[in-house]
Amino acid sequence: MKTDYLSSVTKQFEYYKLLGDKTIAQLSDDNLFWQYNQESNSIAINVKHLHGNMLSRWTDFLTSDGEKESRNRDGEFENDLTTKEEVVKLWEEGWKCFLDTLKSLKEDDLEKIIYIRNQGHTVLEAINRQLAHYPYHVGQIVFIGKMILNEKWQSLSIPRGNSSAFNAEKFSQKKNRAHFTDEFLKDKDKK
Repeated sequence: MKTDYLSSVTKQFEYYKLLGDKTIAQLSDDNLFWQYNQESNSIAINVKHLHGNMLSRWTDFLTSDGEKESRNRDGEFENDLTTKEEVVKLWEEGWKCFLDTLKSLKEDDLEKIIYIRNQGHTVLEAINRQLAHYPYHVGQIVFIGKMILNEKWQSLSIPRGNSSAFNAEKFSQKKNRAHFTDEFLKDKDKK
């Protein structure tokens, strides 16, 4: 059961990364730095924050506190990146650190205690904490992308008006056991 959890949660995180990948790919350099107002985060700021969190939480995950002394969390919310390449580099680096660590975990690790700001969590709880946190920010990234592109937005799921056709195609297939992300991640792996 726990091994199924690790496989399932890894696919879930890979799916959220893919949503961010597909959003960032649709946007120009300038779009990544757009802010609705001064209190809002741009896509670049969201990426910086995710990067900082992922490196802090998932480096030496089982042996050191998840809030590293080297982390500058406040600096993650300063809009000092200037190019799409910089944003994508941080995006990929953060996700690689996180996913590599997640994929290295074994069933026996799930009940181990790790610390974030001296607060103990089981590894399972720490993963679930990020399962709420990372998709929250990916959702912000997607929403900002949709706002910027408006009618030029390329849907990341079932496009408006296509639900009936999508459901008809799904119900025409035999029942099977699969993770809902399999078809999305399969398409990603073809590239």
